[in-house]
Amino acid sequence: MNTKRRDSQWDRDGVINEMLKDVPIPRMAVVKQYFKDNSISDIPAAVKKEFHRPEIAKTIKPGHSIAVTVGSRGIANIPLITREIIKNVKELGGKPFIVPAMGSHGGATAQGQKEYLEGLGVTEEYIGAPIISSMDTVKIAETADGKEVRIDAHAAQADGIIVAGRIKPHTAFTGEFESGLYKMMTIGLGKQKGAEFCHSEGFKNMAHNVKTFGKIILDKAPILFGLALVEDSFDNTAIIEAIPVSRIPTREPELLLKAKELMPKIYINNIDILIVDQIGKNFSGDGMDPNITASYCTPYAHGGPEVQRYIVLDLSDETHGNAMGAGMADFSTKRVFDKMDFDAAYPNALTCTVLKGVKVPVILKNDKTAIQAAVFTCVGIDKKSPRIVRIANSAHIEKIMVSEALKAEVEAHTEMSFLSEFQVLDFDKDGNLKIGEF
Repeated sequence: MNTKRRDSQWDRDGVINEMLKDVPIPRMAVVKQYFKDNSISDIPAAVKKEFHRPEIAKTIKPGHSIAVTVGSRGIANIPLITREIIKNVKELGGKPFIVPAMGSHGGATAQGQKEYLEGLGVTEEYIGAPIISSMDTVKIAETADGKEVRIDAHAAQADGIIVAGRIKPHTAFTGEFESGLYKMMTIGLGKQKGAEFCHSEGFKNMAHNVKTFGKIILDKAPILFGLALVEDSFDNTAIIEAIPVSRIPTREPELLLKAKELMPKIYINNIDILIVDQIGKNFSGDGMDPNITASYCTPYAHGGPEVQRYIVLDLSDETHGNAMGAGMADFSTKRVFDKMDFDAAYPNALTCTVLKGVKVPVILKNDKTAIQAAVFTCVGIDKKSPRIVRIANSAHIEKIMVSEALKAEVEAHTEMSFLSEFQVLDFDKDGNLKIGEF
């Protein structure tokens, strides 16, 4: 579409405005959801303690080159944790470097992956080590059915690899190993090619493939140990644990169960419309975490609230135009559309073979129109008093907004309380809300 024509189209009041102009938007109030704070108060001390356990320290030999994985997820405290990993490797005599371990993310380019890490705050200057970014991989083995198992070429050539990563429920499949160290090895270190081979049979077989590929990498690659990270309900670092190679196959599933226990949730189970202020790869690989929002892109994972309509209002700056997850929304805004970088999202979608997440939802000119359209199209609800929940993003849901239809439900819940009175949503002159500020 011609850009000039497209822009003028958004400015024209026409049929859509006429259809939606009388749709009421209910008053909303801010609600606090209560979760337990399990955060680690002294992260450098926690990392140091793990590295100086005898069974861990002995794996790092003086003068040996050590590759350290850093992924593309918005992991809490990842710059600090990475800096402390580097510091402790050096103290033990190793020569560390960072390997971006993010499959096809960062536009599936070496420069894009390095820039992605820098955008997360993992810069060479801050961490004190080089970032060696390449999409080159080497084949280290084949599975029994002939699939190539590949890892980053620079990591493969190192004297040792420390697999650092967050363990949490995956957004598209369930299994013994979901997001975590196994997946970091198979898809993260596998780069685009390795991720492609692992995804080749779709998410139906991902639990099997991640386990199979991961076991081979543990056996064939110079993995020294895993550094597992688990976060609490406030998206804070709750567990930092170094796991010897021999224990990763049994310990990771245990930590996955712990991660599921610590994960927050929206306490409202039946929602007509869920408004998500921002999505982005820094919040979830799927832009908005389906374990929170129930916006699953495959039938192989489930759970969360029942939602009839989803609205996405904006993209985070940290996602660099990658609008993965926008496709799971029913409605979005011109603001989101203008920020979309299809080259950033499509390699990820093509590699994992799931396309829903990168599709373009119905685009409305502003936030107000998007909300009105969602109310207008909901079926079987009280449209004068819809059940609406608004969240800033899927990683931070300790504060949410709810419509007046949910007042009694919040008051009856022991883990929720009101922080404000019900008020009319404050739209600016362009019909947009202040994003994430509630």
